[in-house]
This record gives sequence, C-alpha cells and structure tokens, in this order.
Amino acid sequence: MSALTFGSTKGRWMRTLSRPSSRGPTGLFVPPSPPVDPEKIKELQRFITLSKKLLVMTGAGVSTESGIPDYRSEKVGLYARTDRRPIQHVDFIRSAPVRQRYWARNFVGWPQFSSHQPNPAHWALSSWEKLGKLHWLVTQNVDALHSKAGNQRLTELHGCMHRCPSLPGLAIRGCVWFPRVLCLNCGEQTPRRVLQERFQVLNPSWSAEAQGVAPDGDVFLTEEQVRSFQVPSCDRCGGPLKPDVVFFGDTVNPDKVDFVHRRVKEADSLLVVGSSLQVYSGYRFILTAREKKLPIAILNIGPTRSDDLACLKLDSRCGELLPLIDPQ
Repeated sequence: MSALTFGSTKGRWMRTLSRPSSRGPTGLFVPPSPPVDPEKIKELQRFITLSKKLLVMTGAGVSTESGIPDYRSEKVGLYARTDRRPIQHVDFIRSAPVRQRYWARNFVGWPQFSSHQPNPAHWALSSWEKLGKLHWLVTQNVDALHSKAGNQRLTELHGCMHRCPSLPGLAIRGCVWFPRVLCLNCGEQTPRRVLQERFQVLNPSWSAEAQGVAPDGDVFLTEEQVRSFQVPSCDRCGGPLKPDVVFFGDTVNPDKVDFVHRRVKEADSLLVVGSSLQVYSGYRFILTAREKKLPIAILNIGPTRSDDLACLKLDSRCGELLPLIDPQ
C-alpha cells in the first residue's frame, strides 16, 4: 500500500511517498491477466489495419499501469480493496462537511496524482494519431495522461484535472494544462496550484498520513484528520469551490455528448481500451456504434458491459498489447 504524508516543518510543507519495493507503481493496481495470446494480437492487428477512421474510447484501465488505481478491477480496484465509494455530486453540492472531507483528501493526494506520467498505452495511442490512424480519442479519465502523451484529437468526457480552455471536446495544440477549480456560485475559475497554496496558508500546522490511495487523486484519511482541515472559499464571492470534473451522479455537458456522438458517426470502427463500460456516460456511445453497425473491439482485463456487442475481446494489459500493433 502506498503511504502519503503531509506535514509542515518550519513553514515548509513536506510530502513523502513510500511503496513496497517488490511491486512498482506500474503493477500495483493492475489486475491479473493471462499471457498475451499471439493469435489475439493478429486479430487486433487485422482490426486496426482495416480501420480507416478509428475511434478509441479509454477508461481507468489504461492508466492503472501509470500507478493510478481504478474502481472496478478484480482484486486491486477500489471496490475490491475497500467498502469505500466515490463521492456523489449531490452530496458535494449540498454538504459542507462532505466538501471538507473531499478537499482534505485531495490536498494530500493531488501532488502525486498530478505527477503521474503516460505509460506505453498512452504513447501508442498518441503515435496512432500522429500517423493518421486515430480519428478521435474519447477518454473517461481525468488524469490528463493522453494530453501529456501528445494527443490532440481528444475529448475528456468527464473533465480533467489538467486542462486548458478549449472548445467542447477539443484539445488545443501547444496549450499549457492547468488544473481548474470552479466556484459553484459565480463560476470564477481558480488554478488548482493556487488553491493548493491557499490550503497551506489556512492549515499551517495541519498534517496527515494517508491510509491508502484511491482513484482520481483521492486518498484515505480518518474523520479526526479531516475535522480540523480548513477549506477556502471563492475569492470573488465567498462561494464553495469544486474541481472542474464530473462527479458520480452528475451529467456530462450535453454539447460535449453531441460532439462525441458526431465523432462516432464519422468513424468506421470503435476500440474500447481499459473500460468495463459500466458507466452510462461512456456506454451510450457503444450503443450509437452498434446502431451504426460499426465493428467494436474491446481491450480490457475482465468482463465489460458490451462484450456481447464486440467482434473481438482481449484480456491483456493495455501497455503490453497496444505497442505491439502497427497502425500502418
């Protein structure tokens, strides 16, 4: 289990991270999978070769090899390891104690979360775009790893902890990513790094050691640790602050949904990478692909909601398999 510690020493905030040396961050949250089947590699290669306008949809499973845990993976996902569940949008909006708990945990977890780097799966998909194979990439992740790898034809369905202002669904070439926080009252935008500094000013003697790491920059803290944590309000109006991401129970911006539907209808095939498709916000695009009679391939360790709709299903690590494919 990872250990994160935050504390202040002589006015300077310190963070320490330790992991068991026997299991590096790239394997800590990746579920067991069978060896790569050479025949399956050939089938996926044929699928990609025949695709001329490929749409790829990625989920948390593409980032577990970067050391970011997911929710549903067998044995290693959050649901398998604990009885904890992700924060719900309505609870965050309605409850100041819920917001306090969220921000205390995010304050501890964000520096590590924002420092994660792309793995071979992200780099493979970036190269596919550069070579003209990838028509569009849709990700359900908020970790910015596709942007860090250089993808431009990208829609971050649930928002992103590292984003720049853009048109719906479009990543702007050459932009500087910054985590964004929004005021729920007036809409004022605050860079996440600025909020981190405000946290430190408000909590000069506060310290905490995380009891575990969760998805999306979350960590486990005790209620006693959270109780004394001070949360700043909006500088402009004093309203509550929320990260610019879609929480569970919230809805994706309709303009963004329409944008992705149009990209699916333009495509001639769809590849799912690292998603169980249990969340409807992503699953709906599989239904659109089925209506359009697009061939669907799925690369995910474990079953998905759409296995019966796929012409090809592979249970392998994304970072092991995707680099083996020649996008031609």
